[in-house]
Amino acid sequence: MSILVTAHTKLLVQGITGSFGARHTQLSLAYGTQVVAGVTPGKGGQKFEKAVPIFDTVAEAVRQTGATASAIFVPPAFAADAILEGVDAGLDLAVCITEGIPVNDMVKVKRAMEGKKTRLIGPNCPGIVTPGEGPDSHGGCRIGIAPGYIHKKGNVGVVSRSGTLTYEAVWQLTCRGAGQSTCVGIGGDPVNGTSHLDVIKMFSDDPETHGIIMIGEIGGSAEEEAAEWIKQHCEKPVAGFIAGATAPPGRRMGHAGAIVSGGKGTAAAKIAAFKEAGIAVAPTPSEMADTLLKIMR
Repeated sequence: MSILVTAHTKLLVQGITGSFGARHTQLSLAYGTQVVAGVTPGKGGQKFEKAVPIFDTVAEAVRQTGATASAIFVPPAFAADAILEGVDAGLDLAVCITEGIPVNDMVKVKRAMEGKKTRLIGPNCPGIVTPGEGPDSHGGCRIGIAPGYIHKKGNVGVVSRSGTLTYEAVWQLTCRGAGQSTCVGIGGDPVNGTSHLDVIKMFSDDPETHGIIMIGEIGGSAEEEAAEWIKQHCEKPVAGFIAGATAPPGRRMGHAGAIVSGGKGTAAAKIAAFKEAGIAVAPTPSEMADTLLKIMR
């Protein structure tokens, strides 16, 4: 089992002919992901890597190939429209990698998506990986920019606002022989599509996820909300880490959403909420996997 994506997920790539989109499409294909279509307006009828058909619109790509998910590698000025094009086409999942989308654009996207079936991961995120079943981890599903080779099929769910720390947690687990069910990088923008809590609920319901690593950072209250739900409802072991403990108040650090203001969103408050909820807190990034595996044993 896994959440959100499996080896059977049919992926289309918006921005497949750009250098960034093309590179990561190649990596997803090499990982075993079913990339069934690309979308670049004006380039319909062409093929990517002599195999993947390119369409002018997402609606046409979905109609012709049965694609259910999208990876969005589109410049910031056009990314909001790209997300909404996927929503209008009835995709189950849209994963937006693009960084630097104006907050006002994302507010409009969020409002337009209310009541629609499409789930958005991101923007400004590394994406999602469900490792494959085989010994080489191929045959899974990789959507986004995460390095596929660090993943291993297993029973630990990983959710994180930070791409780099997602990779760190995954590699630590893999090096210790502990694989992952699904790894979700939700992104660090202040207005995003999927929260820690959304993913935690899915991991909690997934019978093949036996433990969870949740990585947060300063800014906002999403981690505290997830911790409160875990305290009341989650029976699986959870380990956590909060980045940004040394960040000065009022200064944006890294992600657009990583800003502490009005005394809210501090690392100390989030760590306290984790401990109150019974989440094992890793003191440093290098101890994330060990912290979880200790309580799983």
